[in-house]
Amino acid sequence: MLDVETVPDPVLMPADWTSDRFPKAPWHQIVAISVVEVGVERDAATGFETYALRSCRSGGEPGWDEARLLRAFWRLFEGGRYRLVTWNGRAFDMPVVLARSLMHGLAAPSWFLRGTRWANYGQRHAQEWHLDLMDAISSFGASPRLTLEEASAAFGAPGKMGEHGSCVGDLVARGEIGRVRAYCETDVANLYVVYLRWAHLTGRTDAAGHDAAIEALLLYLEREGAARPHLAAFAREWARIGRRVPMRVGRPAEAAEAATDAGADPTDRQSLLGA
Repeated sequence: MLDVETVPDPVLMPADWTSDRFPKAPWHQIVAISVVEVGVERDAATGFETYALRSCRSGGEPGWDEARLLRAFWRLFEGGRYRLVTWNGRAFDMPVVLARSLMHGLAAPSWFLRGTRWANYGQRHAQEWHLDLMDAISSFGASPRLTLEEASAAFGAPGKMGEHGSCVGDLVARGEIGRVRAYCETDVANLYVVYLRWAHLTGRTDAAGHDAAIEALLLYLEREGAARPHLAAFAREWARIGRRVPMRVGRPAEAAEAATDAGADPTDRQSLLGA
C-alpha cells in the first residue's frame, strides 16, 4: 500500500496558477511517502492468499528532502516483487512520484521493465501489479468514484480523524512534518483495511484470511501505539465504529450484534442480508 503527501512546488508552479485548479503532476513537491508493507502467500490447494503485515511507516526521516525520500522509496521498490495498491494512484500518486523522480534524475527500472507487454505496472487492468483500488471499486469509472474518506466510512475503516490533505501545506509551513507523516500513515492504514475487504469480496482471500489479517493489524496498532499515538488513535476510532461496520467478516454473531444495534431483528435472516 502506498500513499504520498505533497505541497505545491514554489519554483515550478506558474505565477498565474489559481488555487481552484489542481496542479499538474510535476508541480507537486512530495513531503511524505508512507507504506503498509505486507507479505503475501498463496495456498496451493485453495488459491486463497494470506497477508502478513510487516510495517506501516513513512520513508526516511522528517528532515529528509524530496530527492532523498524518492531514492529510498525506489531502493525499497527495487528490492522486492511488489503488488502496489493505491487509492487514485494511477491518476495522482504514481504520476507525481515518477515526474518528480524524473526531475531529480533518478532511475526506476523496475517500474518500467518488469512484467510483460500485457502485465506490468503501467497496465490499468493488471491488478497483480498495480491495483488502483479507487478505480477498481468504481468498475474503472463505470460508477462514480469514491474518495478514500467515503470508502472508509462505507467499509468500516476509521477515516481521516481530523486531518485532511488540504491541511498539509499549512502543517509543512509551520514545520509540523511529523503530523504530515502521521496523517499519511493513517491514510495508508485506511487503504489497507479497505483492500482487505476488497480481497475478500473478489476471492483473493477467504473469511479466515481476511480476519487473520485484521487481527494482525490490531496487534500491530496496539504494539506501536505507545510510541506512535496516531496509530493508537486509529485503533480506538476503528473499535468505536466497529459496531456499525464489523471489522471481521467471518463472525456471524458480530454481524448480528451490528444489525441489532441498527434496529434489526437478529433472528431475521432478511434483515441480516439487507433485504
